[in-house]
Amino acid sequence: MPAYLFFILLLVSCGKKRQEPVVTPWGQITDTIPNDNDFDLDDIQRNGELIALTLTGPETYYDYHGRHLGTQYMLAQCFADKIGVMLRMEVCRDSAEMLQRLSDGEADLICYPINKDKKDDLGWLVGSDKEDLERELKAWYHPSMVDSVKKQEEFLLSTRSVKRRVFSPMLNRAGGVISHYDGFFQRYASIIRWDWRLMAAQCYQESTFDPQARSWAGACGLMQIMPGTADHLGLPRGSIFDPEQNIAAAAKYLGELDHTFADIPDRSERTKFVLAAYNGGHFHIRDAMALARKNGKNALHWREVEPYVLGLSKAEYYNDPVVKYGYMRGSETVDYVRKIHERWNGYRGVKTVRSTTTVNGTPQKAKRERKKKYQINAD
Repeated sequence: MPAYLFFILLLVSCGKKRQEPVVTPWGQITDTIPNDNDFDLDDIQRNGELIALTLTGPETYYDYHGRHLGTQYMLAQCFADKIGVMLRMEVCRDSAEMLQRLSDGEADLICYPINKDKKDDLGWLVGSDKEDLERELKAWYHPSMVDSVKKQEEFLLSTRSVKRRVFSPMLNRAGGVISHYDGFFQRYASIIRWDWRLMAAQCYQESTFDPQARSWAGACGLMQIMPGTADHLGLPRGSIFDPEQNIAAAAKYLGELDHTFADIPDRSERTKFVLAAYNGGHFHIRDAMALARKNGKNALHWREVEPYVLGLSKAEYYNDPVVKYGYMRGSETVDYVRKIHERWNGYRGVKTVRSTTTVNGTPQKAKRERKKKYQINAD
């Protein structure tokens, strides 16, 4: 461990108390009330909030479709549930910042294996003078919990966590009928000047045209709208599974994202960024654009930004100073955009050109695939 980290760790473990002068009617006295570092388990439970520090990353903490995941976060949430409080997770830049903030009494514990010297220990650090909290944590934790939350996370990230019925990609290939909801796609896609078949392709990717589809994260209906997003869009939660209202709200949201990326002048390019943002969050896509720009690429061209969306799953990228929102599962978002465009091409009878890119943005392979009109491979 570097010397400066050891020094800060020593401060955390010393349990120092800061006493400050207090002015009273009888003069100035020394305050003997414990400082914030003495805010122990009972106080945390009365306050109703556990404040934890961590770093962003696939094993620690990240945002996924509006929900938080990561082994360390999920363990911390389980512990917060155990002691009956809310969890407030704050992301730091590095270990030194976490240790300093814990030493300053700004948090209750560090949810990161920074002090893992025993195999059966979490390696978390508890704030100084929080003896009851540390005792409760040690009594609660068992090494088997790590595998348990990892299996839970793996399930949540799989397609098995989305409850939906699988429908045929097209109802009538010969007649060009894609779904039962084509009329709604045509009506609301026209408002945002989208090809209705592109919106239909997105709907298939989201729910396979199942109006009752629901994901573990809470996304609902044909276009998998989150309840919080529904509130923002003015879609009543009681109507979130209604096909027309769900599609109308999704079109409104796509229109908002289109405006968010108005700095991308080419509409065909902009739709790719909009789809990526719909799936992965516009803030992560902006991070990828910043990385592309930093590395001399065209940040307004999806093919040149795509490698950096993929790169946000690697520490060297999500820890870059230009990145504001940390780790993301970029491969899922890149795959999302690709599949929707391939399906859209199939709906239009257009050939698909597929290319493979590396994180440095250089195309490695391009292959032209021939498809019959309306022939789509279900994913």
